[in-house]
Amino acid sequence: MRQRARSTDDKAQRSEELLAAAEAIALERGGVRFVTLAPVTARAGLHRTGVRRYYASKEELLLELAERGWREWSAAINQMLGDREDLQPRDVAAVLADTIASLPVFCDLLTHVTLSLEGDVDIERARQYKTNSFAAYDEIVSALENASSMAIEQIQALVAAALAFAASFWQVSHPTPTLAALYEQVPRWGHVALDFHPRLRQLLQATATGLAEPVPTR
Repeated sequence: MRQRARSTDDKAQRSEELLAAAEAIALERGGVRFVTLAPVTARAGLHRTGVRRYYASKEELLLELAERGWREWSAAINQMLGDREDLQPRDVAAVLADTIASLPVFCDLLTHVTLSLEGDVDIERARQYKTNSFAAYDEIVSALENASSMAIEQIQALVAAALAFAASFWQVSHPTPTLAALYEQVPRWGHVALDFHPRLRQLLQATATGLAEPVPTR
């Protein structure tokens, strides 16, 4: 086992190593629901009780991973946009779909954040998550507004749709071993295990087109 981190930089490094270990285990085992602290600390090279010096609980660790996911999504969007200023609604939808789909653990976590993680940490940790996730959200909306012809209200609605679709579709398209076996036995039920990225892109583009349509007046 590694020695206890003493300096601020060492502690930050250990924290990142724990996050990386949790993310790797989620990818290997098929979702964050299968992440437990014992294998996370073992992979990070810490004693099984060492994680408590950095995160009070598994829920706090996973919430931190979701918070990092927001920063990564914002960075991915900005990188894909570059200096563009001519995006049409379908292009904006494609940017949202392609970037969020590149962050599978974040997509998975979106469901768990709402269901349990935010409510299972103390109020100050929940406040930190809300503050930082909303900051990333504002950056995303601002970047898309500057790069496209869409109004800010349309972009906000499209980002909300991206979050809802990504959270739901990821869960459906990554069935548990029990459901995967069931779908093999009854293929017609397996249609719900849809192809995540193509379907996400298709429905976001349809949503963006609808949002950009002028509302008819009587």
